[in-house]
Amino acid sequence: MKQLNKNWKGIGLFLLPAGVLYSLFFIIPLGFVFYVSLQSWNGISAMEFIGLTNYRNLFQNPTFILGIRNNFIWAMALAFIQVPLAALIAMILTRKPRGWRFLRTVYFLPNVISQVAIAMLWISIYNAEYGAINQFLTMIGLEDLTQNWLGQIETALPAVIIQQVLYIGYFMIILLAATMSIPESFYEAAQLDGANVFQQDWYITLPMIKSIMVVCMTLAISYGLRHFEATFLMTNGGPANSTMVMGLHLYRRTSSLDYGQANAVGTTLILVGGTIIVVIRRLFSRRDKAADAVQ
Repeated sequence: MKQLNKNWKGIGLFLLPAGVLYSLFFIIPLGFVFYVSLQSWNGISAMEFIGLTNYRNLFQNPTFILGIRNNFIWAMALAFIQVPLAALIAMILTRKPRGWRFLRTVYFLPNVISQVAIAMLWISIYNAEYGAINQFLTMIGLEDLTQNWLGQIETALPAVIIQQVLYIGYFMIILLAATMSIPESFYEAAQLDGANVFQQDWYITLPMIKSIMVVCMTLAISYGLRHFEATFLMTNGGPANSTMVMGLHLYRRTSSLDYGQANAVGTTLILVGGTIIVVIRRLFSRRDKAADAVQ
């Protein structure tokens, strides 16, 4: 018992620096954000306590509700389209086809380029007059399909999301490291049993990297929920607020010196993000338990 108490003291000493830093840079700022969200404050004059008025105003604002919906779409698109695409490419590169090292670099390259530069590139690609997409459609005789991709309500949100989903390099590198750590003997045994490449990936690779995929999906959801840059640069929330996201709404409230409502947006973003991530992780953990029970 004395030894156990000594161990706890040692553990506490080791955790103390991390706990202090975590409190200073996360817990205390998070508490301050919630506190300010209950105030009316322009950042200059004294704060005025108004309770939940900022939250009530937010959820009565159709633009903010649309932003929550769009953030959810962003999160699901990145988690269930971008991550599976990254997993597919990782499984292909694990087989080490010709030029796989070059392809690995090419896929990851966009992740080291500024988001501003990438957004400017896609603005040019989507341009209604000289953009590459409309030029290609015209060249193959499909002029009727050309349109202002970023200027129409029906196409603006999918256009902004698609350009982000295509950049799979970050998650591909993570999943590639996971797939390459799988022992070759597993695949050799499967080949002896007559399993083809598809069956090997389905019954060996995917189950072995499932936990890493859940981590990647969690990261993708967090990126989708806090998304801001591409939408701000490409559409600024338009047309008609169809591409509005919570991060952009927070930016606008901050720019107008409405810090109380801006912090209410931040608190809502934290709560929505935490809830979605917890639900996703519990959903996958239940599936894992169900699979273990069947086995």
